[in-house]
Formats: sequence, C-alpha cells, structure tokens
Amino acid sequence: MGMATRGAVVVIGAGLAGLAAAVRLAAAGRDVTVVEAEDGPGGCCGSARLGPYRFDTGPSVLTMPGVLAGLFGVAGEDLDDRLPLRRLDPYYRLTYHDGSRLDVRPGEEAMAEEVRRVCGPAEAARYVRFRRLLGEMFAIEWPSFIDADMTRLRSLLRPYPLARLAALGGFRSLDALVRRHLTDERLIRAHTFQALYLGMPPRRALGIYAVIAHMDTVGGVYFPREGGMHAIPRALAAVAEKAGAVIRYGVRAVEVETDTAGVAAVRLGTGERLAAASVVVACDLPAAHAGLLPPGSGDWRLRRPRHAPSCLVLHFGLDRRLPAQAHHTLHFGEQWNSTFEALAAGRPQPDPSLLVTYPEGDDGAAPEGHATLSALEPTANLLGGHDWDRLTPRLEERLLARLADLGYGDLSAAPRLTLDPPAWKRRGHSAGTPFALDHRFTQTAWFRPAAAARRVPGLHFAGMFTAPGVGVPPVLISGRLTAERILESLR
Repeated sequence: MGMATRGAVVVIGAGLAGLAAAVRLAAAGRDVTVVEAEDGPGGCCGSARLGPYRFDTGPSVLTMPGVLAGLFGVAGEDLDDRLPLRRLDPYYRLTYHDGSRLDVRPGEEAMAEEVRRVCGPAEAARYVRFRRLLGEMFAIEWPSFIDADMTRLRSLLRPYPLARLAALGGFRSLDALVRRHLTDERLIRAHTFQALYLGMPPRRALGIYAVIAHMDTVGGVYFPREGGMHAIPRALAAVAEKAGAVIRYGVRAVEVETDTAGVAAVRLGTGERLAAASVVVACDLPAAHAGLLPPGSGDWRLRRPRHAPSCLVLHFGLDRRLPAQAHHTLHFGEQWNSTFEALAAGRPQPDPSLLVTYPEGDDGAAPEGHATLSALEPTANLLGGHDWDRLTPRLEERLLARLADLGYGDLSAAPRLTLDPPAWKRRGHSAGTPFALDHRFTQTAWFRPAAAARRVPGLHFAGMFTAPGVGVPPVLISGRLTAERILESLR
C-alpha cells in the first residue's frame, strides 16, 4: 500500500503492447508491475491446447522484426538469442478460382520472375515500378506516421510530408492506387487483400495503407523457430522480468484510482492496492471504460466506435503432414467486391477468401507425424445482430466443404477448435472482434483514441485501439511509445 515510489508504473495487461511498455520502462530503471488476469502472457497473441495439439489463437503474421529487435536491444538482449526467427519462403501462396497460383517470394528479382511467370513480362515490369513506389511510400510513412507518437495534439504541429504522399496516391482509395499501376486482377488482389486487416473494403481504405502490402510482400513474413507466435509474448515477458519488471498472472485489475494530482493506484480483485504514479491500460479499451477507468478519462473518439469485422477460425489437429503446403495460403474466392460489401453490411460473405495457416516449422505444436492447420474466414462482428448459435454451424459446414474442395480432405472428424465472434467476446474482445476498431479515416492517426487521458495525469493507453493501430508491429510500437511518453514526463 503506501505511497508510490517516484516513477512507479502499473501496466494492466500482459499482451504485446503491455509487455513492450514494460520492457522499455524496466530497462530505463523504473519500478514496473504488470498485472494480467490470465495465467500467462500473450493477451490477443494467445495459445490454446486441444489434446496433443497446440494452436496460436492470435496473429499468425509477423512482419518488421526490427521492431522486436529494437525492444530487446533497449534491454541489452539480442533477438536472435532470445527469439530466433526464420523468414518464410514463400511469404504467402496465393491461389485463385481459375486454378492459377502466385507465390510471394523474397527479393525483387525472384518476385518479378514469379509475376512474369504468372502474369507476363509487361505486368512484371509494372510490378517492379510499383514495388519501388511502395518502398518510397514506406520510407515516408514509417518515421512520420507509424513509428511516431500521433496521439498528442502537439503532434499536429509537426511538419508532415502530406503533399508528397498525395502525389504518390496515398489519399486515393487503396484499390484506385493499386489499379493505377497494375492491371492483372490477380496481382491487384495480392496488394489489396491487406484491407481485411484494416476492416475496410479496398475501395474505401486509404492508399496510405499500401504500406501494409510493402511490409508483407517486400519486408517479409517471419515465424519463430520454436513455440509458434505465442513465443513472442513469452520472450518479451522473460526480457521484462530480467530487466526488473514484476509480472503477476491470474490477478485482475478492477479499478484505477485517482486523487487531485491524477493517477494514484490500481486496485486488484484480491483487494490489494498498488500505488502508482503512472498506469498503462493495455487491454480492451471499450471494456476498460465500462468500469475499470475513473470518471473524466473518457475519449470523444470512443463515443461511437466503429469496430472492425470479426472472423471465424477453425483450428484442426491433423494425423498427417502436408509436405507441399506453404505456411500461409490465401485462397481467393471468385467474387471480390461483393464479399467486401457483404462484410461491411454485417452479412456473411457469399464467397469469402480464406487464409489457411500451416505452421510447418512449429514441431512442438503436434505429435511426430502430425500437424496443425488453421483456416480463417472473415465474418461480421456481434453488432450485426446474428443468431450465432445457428449461424456458426452453417458457416463451419460451408468452410469444411470449401476446404475439402481445395484439396485438404474431409476434416469434419479431425480434432477441432472453433473461434467465432461469441468466442472472441468471451476472450475479452469488444463486439466479438479481435481486430478492434477499423481504420477508416476518422479512426486513423490523430483521430484514433488517444494514448493518454487528457484530464487524468498519469493515465496512458497502449494497444490496437490507439495509434498506430492493428497488427503485431503497430501494437509493439504503441507500447514502446507509451513508455517513452511516461519517461519523458518523469524527466
């Protein structure tokens, strides 16, 4: 109990954002306590077991490993020692309804040759020019909009390269930007499907989000050599603890207390009271505002939050290996625009594209000779008003049939874990979506929920509800930026 030591910080949530903040703060010598309601680290980047099978229940795509390396570096740790990664090849395998296939390969030369093979030499030349445009957009956006604190009013006073971004097409729609440079529909889909990450149709997403395609198709996709994606939060937690942070699992924060100076303490479900000069709320933000946070900490940006669509994920335990299967395979449906329109309207997609993940290198996820397979289909979130007790079985049956048609065999009898919007809600995700808020213009950069409470000094937020947004690198950056803001205020 007692008074907080100068600079004492309580972080609520041991997901990627909370752990990133804890690593940065502990490495700077601050007194850091992380409280996590679950029995281990991870948050959204979770793990689940079904008999002898282990599944990653959160993100399956890791890009920009330099963000992780930088976090470990501030704590004097080496990424290759703590969390060895392998670069996937191909990054993605893209399959189309006409039977054609495009592998997204490392390196400009190899990728241009792949485009030449599938789409012809003229499109390959256009692709190389477009790839370099993406590189130029990324070089502008990364330091100004992604790896920088966009959440304070004073950030509006900084000079931004908006004119250059506009000239490159950043404020067109993503679909219009890509079609301005590419003509083959298959290659266009390869550079616009990332709008699904944003919860937006490509025709409504801003062209600036083409940088996600750059991260995926140029920067590369990686995977931990052991332990799956859940190895990331486990490694971060170990680094945070080595740096001096205390992490308490199985303990729920129930109230952030304030006094006339701002944040004062965090009260726990155990009845304890942790005194704190700063608190980082790194959990589901709408849920936190519903009871955890003090009066006056609300954010006008959350008055009418527009949540992203959700997804149905089927995790399978296989009694065989799939030797020719890529790690990530996107199976595009024949329909395109109508599927996005259905999703935006909260209806089941008539012909959804599927992301199938086969974590070949994660040997500990299944017994010898066995494997795991996950299939993701975008769906409406819980705000669509559907009867999920009836809809989920229908979507499961359709997805099983689609997987059989795609050559995966009859998986109906395989051990299976199903995650649908009600399951995401039970796991603590508002509106039953693990993708937080969508990235429409009015929920981007300065307009995304703030990372600090303007009227409650010492109260900070981190995670995918604030800037930069959804995805592993943005969430890690959010945690780090929050920590740096706290350290700056203490100085």
